Amino acid sequence: MSTVTVLDAAGKKSGTVDLPAEIFEVQVNVPLIHQVVVAQLAAARQGTHATKTRADVSGGGSKPYRQKGTGRARQGSIRAPQFTGGGIVHGPQPRDYSQRTPKKMKAAALRGALSDRASHGRVHVVTGFVDGDAPSTKTALKTLQSLTERRSVLVVVERGDELTLKSLRNAPQVHLLVADQLNTYDVLCADDIVFTKGALDAFLGAGSTAAAEEDTK
Repeated sequence: MSTVTVLDAAGKKSGTVDLPAEIFEVQVNVPLIHQVVVAQLAAARQGTHATKTRADVSGGGSKPYRQKGTGRARQGSIRAPQFTGGGIVHGPQPRDYSQRTPKKMKAAALRGALSDRASHGRVHVVTGFVDGDAPSTKTALKTLQSLTERRSVLVVVERGDELTLKSLRNAPQVHLLVADQLNTYDVLCADDIVFTKGALDAFLGAGSTAAAEEDTK
């Protein structure tokens, strides 16, 4: 079990927190993570692409010229694929790209991604980004810079933390997620992961509840 220093909004040490080994120190399964990420990206595709076949394009109701005697190849419609304005052959049609991914696979991939970031010292915890009740992007970014100066940061907040959401939602280098929305793809896209103390507690609490439910099955 590794220990991470908890900082306050002023960038000062506010205590420490233990990161459970069963979540932040597991062996990274790269093929599993790849499969889960591919499935997540596939599920995000709309699949509404469509091309018109020769049955869908307008025109071409009559034979363009007689069958024989012209010296040209026989044609039945000017909307055949070889003509300009004709239908498309084997073009994309609406389909569902989603893949079935078991919950245990998603959870294992997320643990692997978090473990990879934690092993390189890229998981941070703060008590909060802003002191007081008024949102402040300037103050929140200053707190964030005391943790990391990398280009892409994933900030995980607890549900209902409007103060942090409003303070960081316009920062281009920050991607905000609620604790119960944490996923493998967003963890891998970020250079550093920053949890608020409340978000980490919510995430670990949800993880222990899910593990207990699996044990009872």
